[in-house]
This record gives sequence, structure tokens and C-alpha cells, in this order.
Amino acid sequence: MPRLRTRKELMFRARQELANLALFARPPRLPDSVDQPPPLNLPRLPQHDSQPIADRLMQHRVPLLGMEIETGPEIDWRRDYVHGISTGLKYFRRIPYLDFNRAGDHKIVWELNRHQHLVVLAEAHQTDEIVAQLQSWFAANPFLQGINWTSALEVAFRVLSWAWVYSLAGPSMPEPFRRQFLNGIYQHGCYLQHNLSVYFSPNTHLLGEAVALHALGVLFPGFPKAGHWRALGGRVVRETMERQVRDDGSHFEQSSYYHVYALDFFRLHQALGGELPEQKLTRMAEYLAAVMGPRRSLPFLGDDDGGRLFHPYGDRSKFGRDTLGTASWPHASRLFPDAGLAVLVEDDLQIIADFGGFGEGSGGHSHSDTLSIVAFLGDEEILIDPGTYTYIAEPAMRDWFRGSAAHNTVRVDGMDQATPAGPFRWHDPPVCEAHSLFEGVCRYRGITHSRKLTLEDHRLTIEDRIDGPAGEHLVEQFWHPGQPLQQLSQRQFRIGSSSVLGIDPAFEIAMEEGWRSVALGQRGPSPYLRCHKRCAFPVSFRSVLNFKADGQVSDPV
Repeated sequence: MPRLRTRKELMFRARQELANLALFARPPRLPDSVDQPPPLNLPRLPQHDSQPIADRLMQHRVPLLGMEIETGPEIDWRRDYVHGISTGLKYFRRIPYLDFNRAGDHKIVWELNRHQHLVVLAEAHQTDEIVAQLQSWFAANPFLQGINWTSALEVAFRVLSWAWVYSLAGPSMPEPFRRQFLNGIYQHGCYLQHNLSVYFSPNTHLLGEAVALHALGVLFPGFPKAGHWRALGGRVVRETMERQVRDDGSHFEQSSYYHVYALDFFRLHQALGGELPEQKLTRMAEYLAAVMGPRRSLPFLGDDDGGRLFHPYGDRSKFGRDTLGTASWPHASRLFPDAGLAVLVEDDLQIIADFGGFGEGSGGHSHSDTLSIVAFLGDEEILIDPGTYTYIAEPAMRDWFRGSAAHNTVRVDGMDQATPAGPFRWHDPPVCEAHSLFEGVCRYRGITHSRKLTLEDHRLTIEDRIDGPAGEHLVEQFWHPGQPLQQLSQRQFRIGSSSVLGIDPAFEIAMEEGWRSVALGQRGPSPYLRCHKRCAFPVSFRSVLNFKADGQVSDPV
């Protein structure tokens, strides 16, 4: 059922559309009297070797999410190069960007148009190529026309890239192009001023837009309304931190990747003079450090959209390292009660148990993974979350990757813990409680699933109990290994060099063909164990993971 809109929201949207129509009828132009800004005081980008990427970019081979596209000599900026679909030049509100058959995968189009690759070219001093691509972009994307104006967050990403490009390459740009470029930046600011996602997507969308608007006000103080942009953006960023960041430091999307996303935005805002409560920033960093663990590697819990505030290239599991910086973080077992996330640490062993519910609102970036666990031993991935892979391009794959069967949890009667309703919505989400660092419960559709963990001397015991309606039910338990499985006996499997998983004798066991995605748009085969039986409730069963079997088969379950 569609959400009912309040009178306040309707009035806001009406004013927003009237402002857009006025901008469309008379596109804003930077007054000639505005002097070119002094050198921009942007924070330094993290250190990385840009040259290999720049060499490919000069050949119009662009790393994009989990793939690389070749555009040819002329870039079609409104094209989904993977699926071969381009969109035309209509007023941006008339572009059906969520309709895959008509617009392709908008994520692929938008990622190219974030222009983060131009920052790499600027670092490599390729100003001529930057100017050529931007001239092409301006010609193909008139103000408020086409798919690249349909998302305010994408406008925000692009203009932040342009700010870095101007900082690095602006002085070497020829006139009058430099003036055209500044006018483009100004138009992006005018767009953001009137199109903040206050009601449409008041999550990381609104945060990124507000950070960009404030940044423009700070970096380009001579622009008309720069003071208003700075004040409006700063106020919205503060409000989003208050609403989106919980007391334990977790971000309300219930996604580890979006947590990095949000923390990067907040830190950029702070670096540009934005006032934020330091305690919340510290707690966000503590949460991220705990999730990344001793390996300093990010498990992809919930959605991973493949994007990043800066330099979205390389191993995405390492992106959080720049976010945390070089500080030394102690690693100890800890429960984050608002997220319902338990992090168990024993020497070089890290286990993360998700006892929390779905994210805020419709839970659009949450997965049906409640009571799931992931585990790492040193540099070895023992139990994994398979990732995200796609948002809209393949609906069946979208539902598989975010479904219960793709996580190390339990499913009843073949149904997820909530009902998927399109790519970014769940109906009837579960009610979840983290009772302690070692125990949680999940209730949905009359089912009560509780899971208790016991960790002692690198041996994890997982005890599940399910209660619910009368009659016979199909119960399935799933295990997704990060390393190839070796079957040691009927019910015991080695994972990696020494970890052994023992399955409850009540289950039948099948090896299923699954998938893993380490970046959006990319997937590979990843077999998993499906343990299943039909039974009446209540029912209890136990599994054991011995992480240091040292060549010996683990104790029987």
C-alpha cells in the first residue's frame, strides 16, 4: 500500500516542482561579475597509485563497479554500456530511470556520470582529456534534461568530483572553458538547493546531497547564495547525523558498506568546517573498526552499492581502511545494542552475529539475514555473506542475494524473514532482539527463532530453537563457506586450513550451487550447504565450528 503523504510533504513537493520548472525555463547562469575562486581548500585524497587506472582511462576503458567498460572514442553519457540501452533528452522528471527495460541499469549509467574517473585523470595531469570529456558531457546533458539529472545524490557526487577536478586541474584549463565549468558547478548547486531528498530518500541520499551543498558554499564563497547553501547544507547534515546515527555508533541502514559511505560523508563535512558532535563520529569509527576486525577488512552485511565518496577502485573490502586512518584500534568482543550486532573476538578469530532487525523504514538496503553469522580466522574467510550483486538488472538475483538462503541462518517453509516488495522494500519485517553478546531472537509470521552461541577455545557452538504454528514444517539451515569445502565424514566438513563444521544429525545435507559477489555487477559460483528436515515445532538443533582442529576431525555434534 502506498505511503500516505502529509500536507506538509505535499506542500514541500509542490514548491520543489515549481522551483524546478522555473530553473528549467530559465537555467541559472553564473554572473560575469563573480571572480574565479582562489585555490580550493579541499582535504587531500588518500594515497593511491592512479597511473595504471589513468592509462586505461586515456583509452576510454573505465573501471565501473565490478567490471570495466569500453566507451569507444565518443562517450555516450546516457548509456548503460553493459546492457546496451540509452535514454533520451526529456525533462528529468519524465525519465523512467527505474524501468530497466526502458532505461537499462541506472546504477551503471550513474556511476560513470559521477565523474570520479576525472579526478584520477586530474591527479595524472591529463587536463586536455578532462576538458574534452566535460565538453562532451555538457553537450549531452543540458541542464535538467536526461537521466543524469534524475537523482540529486548523483548530482552531489558529480559536483564533488568536479570540485576536486577544479582544485587539481582548474588553473591549467583554457578560457573560456574554465568559465563554462564554473557555471556548470554553479548550476549543480542551484539544483541541489531545490532538490534535497527530504521526503523522497531521507537516508544516505539526503546526507550526500547536503554535504555537497555545504561544500559548494564553503569552496565557492563568491557564488550567489553561497552563504545560504553553506547554512542549509550544514543544518541538514547535522539533522541527518542525529536521525541516522544511533547511540552505539551504527548507521540506521543496517548495512556495513553504507556505514562506511555515511562516515566518509560526515568526515568530509567536518574537514570543510562543518560542525558535528565528535562523540558520534568517534562511535561510528569504533563500530566500523569492530566490524572490520583484526583483518581490517569489511564484511558486506546488507547492501553494497559499489559506490564510494572518493576513488571507487580496487578491493572494496579494504575501503574502510582509509576511513579509519592509521589509528590503532583495540579488538575485543562487544555488543552494539542498537544495531543488534555482536562481535566476538578470540585471538585471531572474529565472529559477527547479526541479532538485529531490518533497517529504517522499508528496510530497503537490508537483507533477510537476521541471526546470521560470519566468521574469519586470521586472513581466512570461514563463513561469508555472499554480497549484493545487483539492484534492478536481474530481479531474481536481487531476491536471491538478499534472501535468507544466501546467509548463514535458518529459513522456515521456504520463506524469507520478511516479504520482498520490489528491489528496495520489505513488507512485514521481523521483530528482533539481541538478548546478550551470545543470544538473539527473531519473530516473524508466527515463527520464533532463537539462536544461542557459545565460544570457548576457538570452538563455536550454535544452538537454534524454533517454535511456531502447529503441523509439519520445512526447516532449512544454510552455511556459506569462504573457502572450498572438504567432506571429512557424513556430517563434518573442513573449511580452509583447519576449521571444521559439524552438522546436527537430524538434518539431511545437500551441496547447493550458489553465488558470491565481491562488487556490484560481478558474481561467481560459490557452493554452500543446505541442511534440511521436516518436523513439528518446537524443534532444537545444534551445530559446531571448531576453528583450530589442527588436522583432527572436530568433536561430534
